[in-house]
Amino acid sequence: MTVSIEEVLESESQCEREDASAQASFRRRHIGREAGRALEILGHAIEYLADEYVHAGQSLRASDPEVEAIQLLMALNRQVYFECPEVPTLSERVRLFLARLHR
Repeated sequence: MTVSIEEVLESESQCEREDASAQASFRRRHIGREAGRALEILGHAIEYLADEYVHAGQSLRASDPEVEAIQLLMALNRQVYFECPEVPTLSERVRLFLARLHR
């Protein structure tokens, strides 16, 4: 059975989303200039390696160095993203505003 890299990445992405939802709610994050640039570079690197892997027509192996490199870059991408501060929800901002009014 042949599995494409897109299927592997989608499967891993789905698992990561489930892990991320357990770790932190689906809240927006404030991504600064430096983190945004890092995410952009990592995204391009991941895309490049995945494209090269697909075009090479290699069979998928868990111990394949190219797959490990993609997984490493994806882990770094998640790390950079989750280090960005969460943006307060609208209800949190309203509560904070009302609390300041009542002081």
